[in-house]
Amino acid sequence: MLQHIEFIDRDHFEEFYFRKKAAASLSLFIDFFWETRFESLWEQHPDGFSDVLFPNTGYTYLINLGTPFVMQVAEKKFPMKSDGFLPRHQAIECFHSRGNKIFGIKFKTSPIIFEKKINFSEYRESIFPLSYLVDPAVLQKVKLAGSFSERISLLSGYFNKLIEQYEGSLTPVHIVTRIISDCDKHNHFNQSVEVLAAQYHISPRTLQRYFEMVTGISTKNVLQIMRIRKAVEKLVAHPASFDYKDFGYYDQSHFQKHLKQFLKKNSLQKLQPHRLLLDKACT
Repeated sequence: MLQHIEFIDRDHFEEFYFRKKAAASLSLFIDFFWETRFESLWEQHPDGFSDVLFPNTGYTYLINLGTPFVMQVAEKKFPMKSDGFLPRHQAIECFHSRGNKIFGIKFKTSPIIFEKKINFSEYRESIFPLSYLVDPAVLQKVKLAGSFSERISLLSGYFNKLIEQYEGSLTPVHIVTRIISDCDKHNHFNQSVEVLAAQYHISPRTLQRYFEMVTGISTKNVLQIMRIRKAVEKLVAHPASFDYKDFGYYDQSHFQKHLKQFLKKNSLQKLQPHRLLLDKACT
C-alpha cells in the first residue's frame, strides 16, 4: 500500500487536506482544524493508501464523517468506526480506503480540562472514545454540517463558551503555552525545568504537573519533540543551509541519534525517502 510520509510528501498533505488555523480566541488551545479531501484520489489508488505522521505535541480529536478506517499508534492498530481522542506523542499511520472522510482538531491543550477535570497524562497509549470529551449532540451537528467552514464555526462557538465559563482557571494553560511559544521562537529546547519554573515563580514540580495535566507528557518530552520536528522540517526544506547547532544539538552524532529515534517506525525501514532523510543528516 502506498504511504504518504510527513515532511517528505508535502504536496499530498497540502493538496488533499483542508487546514485552517484557529481564531485568536482559541489559539491557546487549538493549533488548527483539518479535514480530508480525498475524492479525486480513489481512481488513482483503488486499493487505498496510508498517511504517516511522526510524533508531535498535543493531541487530536478525530470525527469520522465517512466509512470506518484504521489508525495505527506506534505499532498497534485500532479500527475506527466512530470518533476518537488521539494522543500525538507517538508516530501514527492512518490507513484510508474509498469512502473515508475525517474531520480533525489538532490541539495544544484543551478547555475540556476545566469542565471534566481531566488529567491528560492518563491518556497516553491508546485512542479513546470522543463522546466522553465532547457533547454527543455537538458531534452530531458537526457530522450533519454541510462544509468544512460550517464545522469550524460550530466547534469554535462550542469551545469559546467553555473558555469564557472557566476563564479564571487558565493559569496552567497560559504558562505552558507561553513556555512552548518562547522555546520555539528562540530554539531554546535545552532549558531545564528548574530554570523555566523560576521564570514563573513556581516550583519545578508544579510546572511538571501543569505540563502533564494539559499536554499529557513531561516538559522535557514536549520540548524535545518540538526540537526534532523543527530540525527535520528545516533539513527537508533547506538541506543546504541546515545546521544542527541551530537547534541546540551538541554535535552531529547527537542530532543523528535523536533523528533515528524520531523516525523509528518498523513500516518505514525499507522506504527510500526515509533512507534519504537519514542520508541528508549524515552529510
